[in-house]
Amino acid sequence: MKDPKGQGIKRLSLKDVARMAGVAPSTVSFVLNGKSRQMRISDELAERVMAVVKKTGYQPHSVAVNLRTGQSKTLGLMVESISGSFFAALARVIESEADRYGYNILYCSTENNAQKGAELIRMLNRQQVDGFLITPAAGMEKDIEQLQAHKRPVVLMDSYFPQLTVPHVLIDNYGGVRQGMAYLLEKGHRKIGFVTVDMELVQVQQRMQGYRDALKEGGIALRNKLVLKLAYNTERADAVARIRRFVEENKGMDAIFFSTNYLGILGLEAIAGMGLRMPDDIAVICFDDHDIFRLYPPGITVVEQPVEEIAKTAIHLLMQQLDKSPRQTRKTQVQIPGKFIVRGSA
Repeated sequence: MKDPKGQGIKRLSLKDVARMAGVAPSTVSFVLNGKSRQMRISDELAERVMAVVKKTGYQPHSVAVNLRTGQSKTLGLMVESISGSFFAALARVIESEADRYGYNILYCSTENNAQKGAELIRMLNRQQVDGFLITPAAGMEKDIEQLQAHKRPVVLMDSYFPQLTVPHVLIDNYGGVRQGMAYLLEKGHRKIGFVTVDMELVQVQQRMQGYRDALKEGGIALRNKLVLKLAYNTERADAVARIRRFVEENKGMDAIFFSTNYLGILGLEAIAGMGLRMPDDIAVICFDDHDIFRLYPPGITVVEQPVEEIAKTAIHLLMQQLDKSPRQTRKTQVQIPGKFIVRGSA
């Protein structure tokens, strides 16, 4: 874009705004940074400056603002997958909560790839974000450790690394599975399958441990044949086929517990393809709710994750590190109980 003389259009500067408003550049800076009253700038003068800003569409240069204030007023949010319903809901609440504190969100996903996670942390550092909210992939321990070593505010969500003392918040994964398993056992189910993702993440391990311990307490021996582990990146059609084969090979299996909602959705496709009815032929429980589970006949029984509470707690823990929270809490490693919702599938 060029002016009539053929020169590139110059970016409007703070000095230009000051000249147009008839004030000193420092006055414009104070007004834009919300310090009008502190610096005893009259409402009339502040309104004049804002009128020029509005008319011209002036935007402060982000690098200059960062250098002046030492803050970008931006937080980096890294989740497992942008397409996942849990992570999308988590991001929505985090964005809303961050806005209350005057922060914007830079949103990206690791797709459970530690190398990509490391690259995204470097990218967010270049963007000079003030803090990090991360659902970590397995293998990101050193990257998180490095953030801590450089005194960068960070909170982990949905998962954490037991060997690192990092603020984190997640659902009580173990307790959620125990609650669902207790319900199935109380209903008389004894041959209960468990479908999970094959990953070395603490939340996955906790859910698996909940299944094992529930069987043990119920006096039922753990049978490895009744556990199906699927790689995270298994193609949909292959995953459905493997779940179907898992059910066919375990004759008499009277219930299945799916450890994630995306596996549960694949499981529903496999069960429907086999012509099985829930709960008459097979009972189903899934960890984490989804819109499909409320609508799919007869309704899928779930352990619902407290998304809003997880997001709000994560923001609070991060704001504590940024000295922005009005209330301080000693507990920085938080597990929140899930909600067991009984529907028609179990």
